[in-house]
Amino acid sequence: MEKREEQFYLIRSDVLPESIAKTIEAKKLLDSGAVATVNEAVDRVGLSRSAYYKYKDSIFPFNSMMQNMIVTLSLYLEHRSGVLSSVLKFVAERGGNVLTINQTIPLQGMANVAMSIDTAQLSQSTTEFLEELHELDGVRRAAIVGRG
Repeated sequence: MEKREEQFYLIRSDVLPESIAKTIEAKKLLDSGAVATVNEAVDRVGLSRSAYYKYKDSIFPFNSMMQNMIVTLSLYLEHRSGVLSSVLKFVAERGGNVLTINQTIPLQGMANVAMSIDTAQLSQSTTEFLEELHELDGVRRAAIVGRG
């Protein structure tokens, strides 16, 4: 049997079926410690245990999917002293951990940098992180090209 690639979708919460929305609420109750057992969680949100177990391992809040993962960035940097250093300092100050870095030889005053970052301890969302990174002096382009 051929292994199927997992597919993910971003869906607004107001269009989710009730059982999926209630599974999310039950997971929140368990994660926060507001309840101690699955029985308490499903009773509180009005969901059957079988529905909870059917969906619990397949539903994740968008923010949790964006955290605790490795992102690979493609950066286009001006070839000036200190630009890459300021990028690395920026990553560290926000809790990112650089795992790999590869810089091409600068051509026409610009260098491509590919960087993989562990975002598990990132102090902000990846979207905010990327927007602020793009604003750094000498950063011409910053884009996420992979997630793992």
